[in-house]
Amino acid sequence: MARPSLSLLGAATALLAVQLAAAQTLPQVSVSGKSAEAAPGLAGFSDPPARLPMQAVSLSAERLSEAGIEQLSGLTKLDASVSDSYNAVGYWSQLKVRGFDLDNRYNLRRDGLPINGETALSLANKAAVEVLKGSSGMQAGTSAPAGLVNLVVKRPLADDATTLTLGAIQGGTVEASVDHSQRFGAQREFGLRVNLAAAHLAPQLHSSRGSAHTAALAGDWRVSPDTLVEAEVEFSRQSQPSQDGFSLLGDTLPDAKRIDPRLNLNNQPWTLPVVFDNTHASLRLQQKLAGDWRAQAHLGIQRLRTDDRNAFGFGLDCNETSTFEGVYYCDRYGPDGRFDLYDYRSENEHRDTTALDLSASGPVQLAGLRHDLTVGGLASRFKARFQRQAYNFTGVDTIDGNVVTAPQPALTGENTNRDERSRELYLRDRVALGADTSAWLGLRHTRLHRESVRTDGSRATDYSQSVTTPWMALSHDIAADWLVYASWGQGVESEVTPNRPRYVNAGQALPALKSRQTEIGLKTGTQRVEGSLTVFDIRRPLWRDIGSCDVDLSCEHRTDGHARHRGIEASADLKWSGGGLFASAQRLRARREGSADASLNGLVPPNVPQTTVKAQVRHDLLPGLQAQLGVQYEGRRFATPDNGIAVPAWTVADAGLRYMQTTGQQTWIWRAAVDNLTNRRAWREAPWQFEHSYLYPLAPRTLRASLEVRL
Repeated sequence: MARPSLSLLGAATALLAVQLAAAQTLPQVSVSGKSAEAAPGLAGFSDPPARLPMQAVSLSAERLSEAGIEQLSGLTKLDASVSDSYNAVGYWSQLKVRGFDLDNRYNLRRDGLPINGETALSLANKAAVEVLKGSSGMQAGTSAPAGLVNLVVKRPLADDATTLTLGAIQGGTVEASVDHSQRFGAQREFGLRVNLAAAHLAPQLHSSRGSAHTAALAGDWRVSPDTLVEAEVEFSRQSQPSQDGFSLLGDTLPDAKRIDPRLNLNNQPWTLPVVFDNTHASLRLQQKLAGDWRAQAHLGIQRLRTDDRNAFGFGLDCNETSTFEGVYYCDRYGPDGRFDLYDYRSENEHRDTTALDLSASGPVQLAGLRHDLTVGGLASRFKARFQRQAYNFTGVDTIDGNVVTAPQPALTGENTNRDERSRELYLRDRVALGADTSAWLGLRHTRLHRESVRTDGSRATDYSQSVTTPWMALSHDIAADWLVYASWGQGVESEVTPNRPRYVNAGQALPALKSRQTEIGLKTGTQRVEGSLTVFDIRRPLWRDIGSCDVDLSCEHRTDGHARHRGIEASADLKWSGGGLFASAQRLRARREGSADASLNGLVPPNVPQTTVKAQVRHDLLPGLQAQLGVQYEGRRFATPDNGIAVPAWTVADAGLRYMQTTGQQTWIWRAAVDNLTNRRAWREAPWQFEHSYLYPLAPRTLRASLEVRL
């Protein structure tokens, strides 16, 4: 297939521009319903998203529900800058933003506090999911570049409300949930919100039946007009066998049309589910101070327990007994469809995070200018404790999934325990330079300490590091409801060389790697339309092993060149009487540059589509009846780092109907939808994980239906 040209994004951008202009004359939209939920902005500023000099999208619980999204991996349906990064059924979600992998250890937040994303995060009690695209160093001490994802917890509403939901998905999945909010007390000063959800998981993917449960309670106490106390706790559990990926067959990309997307290669008789047990809790105090100042104290804890188990396919040579005509295929499956199968088990994993944020914000006059300041500090601690693990060869399987092997559960391998402590001081400032112009400044200083050691006491590492990450922007109102801005910021990542004999710098902390992003954008935002057009440029230093690494002291782990991702994004959220459009497009040029090995320069990172377009349109057909159509296009990507094998582009369409009826004080919402309407068969993504090529197909055509009752 030919490389996607700029014409696709150009056409999409032009279309969005026309729609934005036309939207200014759309009829007024009336919004009705029970209490809206207010959520603090991910960027830490109180301004609405359309007024911020950065790209951020907030996806409400209702929008996620309409699209049938129940886990973070589903965000790839809605936003062109977000794509898959090894998303397997039954496992935790992994995302890319602007072509960079989000680090599940450092790039996720829950109501603004850091959490670990190496688990199945429930959306049952989330009011919204926010995606910040851009310099994450303003919000995180260390993190991968290109953005953060923040989960906004449902809190008690101003008015009492109850929502009951029942749903079913083709294959046998059945789910139910209750969302109840109530206020009580003489002055209605106490609020309580309860979310309960349960699901029997039976997707069309074979050998993947499981269950999921969530129980969450959030309360608040309006002590006085100046004081608000909020507390919440969440318990969730998911138990489900995960999905094994397909792979290249030697030097050939298998034909996706000949692969049954329902086939799960993790189908041995001894296959066990992956189990995620999660506990989250937080306590937040907000206090109004004199002179329009506010103070906040926010404490959060996360306690994760995981049983990670899988019949895991990996190459065709790692035990050096299963070659194909004398050739080893350790980073892909064999040309004849055979692959090595391993019994992987890492049980009773514990990941604990505790974070405390203290901040104060308010206006101040300095040098004749108004400053809206926020000053604060964040202290966090992470502890990971593991047992020995199993990763044992069981035999050779084939991609038809018909081979049965014997389990090998012996705990023969070591795991790595980790401890991390972080102390962060931050400052954010918005300076009013004039009636239409503002300067935005951010600064975060981080002191971190990290330790790791294998479960047998070997390969210990221990280091401390201090880093500072600045961010700045300038915005100007060029017309009513139109904003132009430019921004620059840094992010930082910290790493230690593995403490192994082959490295000359084993166990040594590497210099902190600072990524840099420059962004220029145009934004608009009214009740009827929100839209943006953005150009960005991100540079991220890369690590690489230099040397043979085949004997002791034969290589060095150090920086070598950088990844440079440049692109243009366009987005629009239009609302008109009886319908609306939510659409985005991205054209990305991602390359490796500056490596001492000239053969690496100019290569495109694997599993990164260069062109993406996502659109969701809805329109009323009859009173109460609405039709919905979703379209996703992802351009071609490469399956391997050497760009030797390209994976073709694909387009998939979803369609649905929504019928709303009101009976007294009750609202009944009936939904029916078909995902992958044309039953398109293609490779959805081609992740390069563990130095191995994997392929995941598009899910087959799937029917889903639900009933939501609002009382």
